[in-house]
Amino acid sequence: MQQLNEMKSAKRIVSRAVELVNPELRAHIVRMPPAQNVGLHSRRVTLLEECDIKSNSTVNNLTQSDISDKSDDFDISFYESIEFKPQIRWPDLLVQISLHLVAIYGLCLILTNQVKFYTLLFVLATIYTSGFGITAGVHRLWSHRAYKAKLPLRCLLALLFTITGQRDIYTWALDHRVHHKYTETVADPHDVRRGFWFAHVGWLVLTPHPAVENRRNALNKTSQDLIDDPVVRFQKLFFIPLFLILNIILPLGIPIYYWDEDWMTSFSVSFVLRFTITLNIAYCVNSFAHLWGNKPYDKYIKSVENQIVSLAALGEGWHNYHHVFPWDYRTSELGKINISTSFIDFFARFGWAYDLKAATMSMIRNRAERSGDGTFHHQEEPYPQT
Repeated sequence: MQQLNEMKSAKRIVSRAVELVNPELRAHIVRMPPAQNVGLHSRRVTLLEECDIKSNSTVNNLTQSDISDKSDDFDISFYESIEFKPQIRWPDLLVQISLHLVAIYGLCLILTNQVKFYTLLFVLATIYTSGFGITAGVHRLWSHRAYKAKLPLRCLLALLFTITGQRDIYTWALDHRVHHKYTETVADPHDVRRGFWFAHVGWLVLTPHPAVENRRNALNKTSQDLIDDPVVRFQKLFFIPLFLILNIILPLGIPIYYWDEDWMTSFSVSFVLRFTITLNIAYCVNSFAHLWGNKPYDKYIKSVENQIVSLAALGEGWHNYHHVFPWDYRTSELGKINISTSFIDFFARFGWAYDLKAATMSMIRNRAERSGDGTFHHQEEPYPQT
C-alpha cells in the first residue's frame, strides 16, 4: 500500500511539473479509463498526451504549493467510504434566505417601474465591473497563478473583488485550489456529484465533509504565495470594514445621494439584489458549468462548456477547458466569448499583467482528439502578446 501511494504521489508531481516547466520540454502523461476509486482524482479519466505549453515567459521552478501533498498520507478512498451526514449551518442558511427574499422584492420594484433609471445602470455597471475582481483577480491570478500582475493591477482587482462581497481573497483562493485538486471527490468543497443545489449554494449552508476540512488545512500550510502578497494580507486583515464600505455603504448611499433614490429601493436593489445576483453568477459556475453543456476536451469529467454561464460570468463558463488547462490565463480558447481575457490582455499592453500562461493550439487539439466528446472544432488562434 505504501508503494502504491508513493507511485500515485510521484505521478501527481510529474503531472504538475509538466504543466509548469520550460515550454520547450515535452513529456507524456499516462491517464487511464475510469476504474475503482483508488485515490486522488479517481473519477477522472486520463490519456496519453503530448504536452507543449506556451507562455509569455518560461516557468522554471515548482513551488511548495504546486506539490502540496507530495508527502501527504491523505487517503481519499477512506473518506469516500465513511458515512457523513452534514448539518445545517442555520445562520448561513438564514442569511441566504433573507438575501434572496429581499432580492425578489427588489426585482418586483424593477418590474413595476419603481426604480430610477440611473439606479439600474449603477447596479448593472457595478455587477459586471466588480466581476473582474473574481474572474481576472481571485480566480485566474491568485488561485491559479495563470499570470502575474504588478501592484497597481493587484490593488484594483482586490478592490473590485471586495465589492462582490465573496469572502476574502485568501479564503476564496484556498477553497478554489482544493476544488481543483480534488474535483469530484468528497474533498471537493462543492462536489457536483452531490447534486445541483449542493454545488450551487448548499455547500455554503451545510457543514463541510471531513475530507474538505482536511484538505483545507493541508493546502493552508502550502499556500504561502498568497500570504506573501501584501495586497492579499491587507484585504484579509481589513475585510470586514472593507466589506461594509465597498459592498454596503457606498452602493446604498450613492443612489440616495446623487439622484435622490428612495432609501428602501436603494437598499433592496443597489445592495441586496446586486449582491445576490453577483453571488448567483458565481454559484452558476459551480453548478450549471459542471452539469449542462458539451465536453470537447475531456468527456470523462463533469465540467462542461456552457455559453450562457460564460456570458453572465465574464468568460468563466468554458469550464471543460478550464479543468483540463487550469493554468491557462484565458480559461478558454481565444475564439470563445471571454471578456475577462480581454481585460487581462488590455493591462498586459501596459505591462501591468505579464507572464501570461497559455496552452498551445496543438496541445488543445491533441487533448480534444484523445479524450473529447467529438464536439471540438479546430480553430487557429493567435497567442497572447504583451
